[in-house]
Amino acid sequence: MADLARDGWVVFPTDPGLLDWVRAALPRARAAVADPRQRALGLVCEGTWFVGIDALDNDSDGAVDGVPLRAQARAAAEGLFGPLPLHRAQVSVVWPGYPRPRAGESDAAFRYRQRRDGAHLDGLLPEGAARRRFLREPHAWIMGLPLNECPMGASPLVVWRGSHHILRHALLRACAGHPPETWSDLDLTEAYTAARAEVFATCERVELHAAPGQAYLLHRLALHGVAPWVEGVPATADGRMIAYFRPILPGGAASSLQEA
Repeated sequence: MADLARDGWVVFPTDPGLLDWVRAALPRARAAVADPRQRALGLVCEGTWFVGIDALDNDSDGAVDGVPLRAQARAAAEGLFGPLPLHRAQVSVVWPGYPRPRAGESDAAFRYRQRRDGAHLDGLLPEGAARRRFLREPHAWIMGLPLNECPMGASPLVVWRGSHHILRHALLRACAGHPPETWSDLDLTEAYTAARAEVFATCERVELHAAPGQAYLLHRLALHGVAPWVEGVPATADGRMIAYFRPILPGGAASSLQEA
Protein backbone atom coordinates (compact mmCIF):
# COMPACT_ATOMS: atom_id res chain seq x y z
CA MET A 1 0.00 0.00 0.00
CA ALA A 2 3.03 2.26 0.21
CA ASP A 3 3.09 2.10 -3.61
CA LEU A 4 -0.55 3.25 -3.72
CA ALA A 5 0.20 6.20 -1.46
CA ARG A 6 3.33 7.19 -3.38
CA ASP A 7 2.43 6.49 -7.01
CA GLY A 8 -1.36 6.42 -7.03
CA TRP A 9 -1.79 2.80 -8.04
CA VAL A 10 -0.62 -0.75 -7.35
CA VAL A 11 -0.88 -3.90 -9.49
CA PHE A 12 -1.54 -7.12 -7.57
CA PRO A 13 -0.20 -10.50 -8.74
CA THR A 14 -2.35 -13.40 -9.91
CA ASP A 15 -4.81 -14.39 -7.20
CA PRO A 16 -6.33 -17.92 -7.52
CA GLY A 17 -9.43 -16.86 -5.58
CA LEU A 18 -10.01 -13.95 -7.93
CA LEU A 19 -9.71 -16.27 -10.93
CA ASP A 20 -12.80 -18.13 -9.69
CA TRP A 21 -14.71 -14.85 -9.68
CA VAL A 22 -13.48 -13.94 -13.16
CA ARG A 23 -14.72 -17.29 -14.52
CA ALA A 24 -18.18 -16.52 -13.11
CA ALA A 25 -18.19 -12.87 -14.18
CA LEU A 26 -17.01 -13.31 -17.78
CA PRO A 27 -20.22 -14.90 -19.17
CA ARG A 28 -22.30 -12.32 -17.31
CA ALA A 29 -20.18 -9.54 -18.81
CA ARG A 30 -20.57 -11.01 -22.28
CA ALA A 31 -24.34 -11.16 -21.78
CA ALA A 32 -24.37 -7.49 -20.76
CA VAL A 33 -22.44 -6.49 -23.89
CA ALA A 34 -24.86 -8.46 -26.07
CA ASP A 35 -28.02 -7.13 -24.39
CA PRO A 36 -29.80 -4.67 -26.76
CA ARG A 37 -30.82 -2.34 -23.91
CA GLN A 38 -27.30 -2.25 -22.54
CA ARG A 39 -25.85 -1.64 -26.00
CA ALA A 40 -28.25 1.23 -26.61
CA LEU A 41 -27.00 2.88 -23.43
CA GLY A 42 -23.34 1.98 -23.47
CA LEU A 43 -22.01 1.39 -27.00
CA VAL A 44 -20.24 4.59 -28.08
CA CYS A 45 -17.34 5.89 -30.16
CA GLU A 46 -18.74 4.32 -33.33
CA GLY A 47 -18.89 0.90 -31.73
CA THR A 48 -15.33 0.82 -30.40
CA TRP A 49 -16.19 1.28 -26.69
CA PHE A 50 -18.87 -0.25 -24.50
CA VAL A 51 -18.95 2.00 -21.43
CA GLY A 52 -20.94 -0.54 -19.41
CA ILE A 53 -21.81 1.50 -16.31
CA ASP A 54 -23.52 -0.76 -13.74
CA ALA A 55 -23.63 -3.51 -16.35
CA LEU A 56 -22.45 -6.53 -14.34
CA ASP A 57 -25.04 -8.57 -12.47
CA ASN A 58 -23.26 -8.82 -9.10
CA ASP A 59 -24.66 -8.40 -5.60
CA SER A 60 -23.77 -5.69 -3.06
CA ASP A 61 -20.81 -7.75 -1.85
CA GLY A 62 -19.52 -8.23 -5.38
CA ALA A 63 -20.49 -11.89 -5.74
CA VAL A 64 -21.61 -13.19 -9.15
CA ASP A 65 -23.90 -16.23 -9.25
CA GLY A 66 -22.86 -17.06 -5.70
CA VAL A 67 -19.11 -16.85 -6.40
CA PRO A 68 -17.63 -14.40 -3.88
CA LEU A 69 -15.32 -11.58 -4.83
CA ARG A 70 -12.19 -12.51 -2.94
CA ALA A 71 -9.12 -10.54 -3.96
CA GLN A 72 -5.95 -9.29 -2.36
CA ALA A 73 -6.67 -5.91 -3.95
CA ARG A 74 -10.07 -5.72 -2.29
CA ALA A 75 -8.68 -6.71 1.11
CA ALA A 76 -6.01 -4.02 0.78
CA ALA A 77 -8.59 -1.40 -0.21
CA GLU A 78 -10.81 -2.28 2.72
CA GLY A 79 -7.84 -1.71 4.98
CA LEU A 80 -8.18 1.99 4.13
CA PHE A 81 -11.86 2.66 4.82
CA GLY A 82 -13.31 -0.67 5.93
CA PRO A 83 -15.83 -2.77 3.99
CA LEU A 84 -18.12 -0.75 1.72
CA PRO A 85 -21.18 -1.87 -0.25
CA LEU A 86 -20.41 -2.42 -3.92
CA HIS A 87 -22.42 -1.18 -6.87
CA ARG A 88 -22.99 -3.24 -10.00
CA ALA A 89 -19.60 -3.20 -11.65
CA GLN A 90 -18.82 -1.26 -14.79
CA VAL A 91 -17.92 -3.55 -17.68
CA SER A 92 -15.60 -1.48 -19.86
CA VAL A 93 -14.94 -3.07 -23.25
CA VAL A 94 -12.76 -1.63 -26.01
CA TRP A 95 -12.17 -2.92 -29.54
CA PRO A 96 -9.64 -2.14 -32.30
CA GLY A 97 -10.13 1.32 -33.76
CA TYR A 98 -10.69 3.04 -30.44
CA PRO A 99 -11.02 5.96 -30.11
CA ARG A 100 -13.56 7.08 -32.65
CA PRO A 101 -15.63 10.25 -32.22
CA ARG A 102 -18.40 9.98 -29.64
CA ALA A 103 -21.87 11.31 -30.51
CA GLY A 104 -22.15 14.94 -29.48
CA GLU A 105 -18.45 15.20 -28.74
CA SER A 106 -16.62 18.34 -29.89
CA ASP A 107 -13.56 18.14 -32.09
CA ALA A 108 -11.45 19.33 -29.16
CA ALA A 109 -12.85 16.62 -26.90
CA PHE A 110 -12.10 13.95 -29.50
CA ARG A 111 -8.55 15.20 -29.93
CA TYR A 112 -8.15 15.08 -26.14
CA ARG A 113 -9.27 11.44 -26.19
CA GLN A 114 -6.71 10.72 -28.90
CA ARG A 115 -3.77 12.66 -27.48
CA ARG A 116 -4.37 12.54 -23.73
CA ASP A 117 -6.17 9.19 -23.37
CA GLY A 118 -9.35 10.97 -22.28
CA ALA A 119 -7.62 11.53 -18.91
CA HIS A 120 -10.05 12.34 -16.11
CA LEU A 121 -10.70 12.25 -12.39
CA ASP A 122 -13.56 9.95 -11.44
CA GLY A 123 -16.35 11.56 -9.45
CA LEU A 124 -15.56 15.10 -10.64
CA LEU A 125 -18.62 15.35 -12.84
CA PRO A 126 -19.15 17.73 -15.79
CA GLU A 127 -22.52 19.47 -15.56
CA GLY A 128 -24.53 21.68 -17.89
CA ALA A 129 -23.79 22.87 -21.39
CA ALA A 130 -20.54 24.44 -20.18
CA ARG A 131 -19.52 21.16 -18.50
CA ARG A 132 -18.48 22.76 -15.23
CA ARG A 133 -16.86 20.32 -12.79
CA PHE A 134 -18.25 19.39 -9.37
CA LEU A 135 -17.05 16.72 -6.94
CA ARG A 136 -20.44 15.00 -6.71
CA GLU A 137 -19.41 11.34 -6.45
CA PRO A 138 -16.41 10.93 -4.15
CA HIS A 139 -15.08 7.39 -4.44
CA ALA A 140 -13.12 5.45 -1.85
CA TRP A 141 -10.93 3.69 -4.43
CA ILE A 142 -10.99 2.26 -7.96
CA MET A 143 -10.40 -1.45 -8.51
CA GLY A 144 -9.92 -2.84 -12.02
CA LEU A 145 -10.34 -6.57 -12.66
CA PRO A 146 -9.34 -7.79 -16.15
CA LEU A 147 -11.80 -10.36 -17.48
CA ASN A 148 -9.89 -11.62 -20.52
CA GLU A 149 -6.38 -12.02 -21.89
CA CYS A 150 -5.22 -9.16 -24.11
CA PRO A 151 -1.89 -8.26 -25.71
CA MET A 152 0.06 -5.11 -24.97
CA GLY A 153 -1.35 -2.17 -26.90
CA ALA A 154 -4.98 -3.27 -26.49
CA SER A 155 -6.18 0.06 -25.06
CA PRO A 156 -4.72 -0.37 -21.57
CA LEU A 157 -5.63 1.73 -18.58
CA VAL A 158 -3.31 4.75 -18.31
CA VAL A 159 -2.40 6.49 -15.06
CA TRP A 160 -0.09 9.41 -14.24
CA ARG A 161 2.39 8.65 -11.47
CA GLY A 162 1.87 10.88 -8.43
CA SER A 163 -1.02 12.78 -10.02
CA HIS A 164 -3.21 12.26 -6.96
CA HIS A 165 -0.91 14.49 -4.90
CA ILE A 166 -1.19 17.37 -7.38
CA LEU A 167 -4.94 17.05 -7.77
CA ARG A 168 -5.58 16.79 -4.05
CA HIS A 169 -3.61 19.93 -3.21
CA ALA A 170 -5.17 21.88 -6.09
CA LEU A 171 -8.73 20.96 -5.13
CA LEU A 172 -8.08 21.61 -1.45
CA ARG A 173 -6.82 25.11 -2.30
CA ALA A 174 -9.96 25.74 -4.33
CA CYS A 175 -12.15 24.62 -1.41
CA ALA A 176 -10.27 26.61 1.23
CA GLY A 177 -12.46 29.09 3.10
CA HIS A 178 -15.68 27.21 2.32
CA PRO A 179 -17.50 24.98 4.83
CA PRO A 180 -16.64 21.31 4.06
CA GLU A 181 -20.31 20.41 3.73
CA THR A 182 -20.52 22.73 0.70
CA TRP A 183 -17.50 21.38 -1.18
CA SER A 184 -19.55 19.17 -3.48
CA ASP A 185 -21.36 22.31 -4.71
CA LEU A 186 -18.19 24.27 -5.54
CA ASP A 187 -17.25 24.79 -9.18
CA LEU A 188 -13.76 23.25 -9.39
CA THR A 189 -13.31 23.58 -13.14
CA GLU A 190 -10.42 26.05 -13.19
CA ALA A 191 -8.53 24.35 -10.36
CA TYR A 192 -8.93 20.96 -12.03
CA THR A 193 -7.91 22.20 -15.48
CA ALA A 194 -4.75 23.84 -14.14
CA ALA A 195 -3.85 20.79 -12.03
CA ARG A 196 -4.37 18.47 -14.98
CA ALA A 197 -2.01 20.57 -17.09
CA GLU A 198 0.59 20.37 -14.30
CA VAL A 199 0.17 16.59 -14.20
CA PHE A 200 0.78 16.29 -17.94
CA ALA A 201 3.87 18.45 -17.65
CA THR A 202 5.45 16.82 -14.60
CA CYS A 203 4.12 13.27 -14.04
CA GLU A 204 5.11 10.07 -15.80
CA ARG A 205 2.41 8.52 -17.98
CA VAL A 206 2.21 4.76 -17.27
CA GLU A 207 0.23 2.09 -19.13
CA LEU A 208 -1.05 -0.69 -16.87
CA HIS A 209 -1.34 -4.16 -18.34
CA ALA A 210 -2.75 -7.06 -16.35
CA ALA A 211 -4.23 -10.50 -16.96
CA PRO A 212 -7.27 -12.24 -15.49
CA GLY A 213 -6.61 -13.06 -11.84
CA GLN A 214 -4.56 -9.90 -11.43
CA ALA A 215 -6.01 -6.60 -10.24
CA TYR A 216 -5.06 -2.98 -10.05
CA LEU A 217 -6.06 -0.59 -7.34
CA LEU A 218 -6.05 3.16 -8.07
CA HIS A 219 -6.10 6.02 -5.63
CA ARG A 220 -9.43 7.80 -5.84
CA LEU A 221 -7.73 11.07 -6.95
CA ALA A 222 -5.40 9.58 -9.57
CA LEU A 223 -5.71 11.02 -13.06
CA HIS A 224 -6.31 8.14 -15.47
CA GLY A 225 -7.67 7.30 -18.90
CA VAL A 226 -7.73 4.74 -21.71
CA ALA A 227 -5.01 4.55 -24.35
CA PRO A 228 -5.86 4.26 -28.06
CA TRP A 229 -5.82 0.73 -29.46
CA VAL A 230 -2.48 0.32 -31.24
CA GLU A 231 -2.97 -0.36 -34.93
CA GLY A 232 -2.30 -4.00 -35.80
CA VAL A 233 -2.78 -5.35 -32.27
CA PRO A 234 -5.12 -8.34 -32.59
CA ALA A 235 -8.35 -8.87 -30.67
CA THR A 236 -11.00 -11.50 -30.09
CA ALA A 237 -14.70 -10.72 -30.31
CA ASP A 238 -14.58 -9.89 -26.58
CA GLY A 239 -12.18 -6.99 -27.18
CA ARG A 240 -10.42 -5.76 -24.05
CA MET A 241 -12.77 -6.33 -21.13
CA ILE A 242 -12.30 -4.99 -17.57
CA ALA A 243 -14.69 -4.83 -14.61
CA TYR A 244 -14.40 -1.75 -12.39
CA PHE A 245 -15.62 -1.12 -8.87
CA ARG A 246 -15.73 2.42 -7.38
CA PRO A 247 -17.59 2.39 -4.06
CA ILE A 248 -18.79 5.74 -2.76
CA LEU A 249 -16.79 7.11 0.16
CA PRO A 250 -18.89 8.08 3.21
CA GLY A 251 -18.28 11.64 4.30
CA GLY A 252 -18.60 13.31 0.91
CA ALA A 253 -16.13 15.55 -0.89
CA ALA A 254 -14.31 16.53 2.30
CA SER A 255 -13.46 12.90 3.01
CA SER A 256 -12.32 12.41 -0.58
CA LEU A 257 -9.73 15.18 -0.26
CA GLN A 258 -8.18 13.91 2.95
CA GLU A 259 -4.63 12.57 2.75
CA ALA A 260 -5.21 8.83 3.22
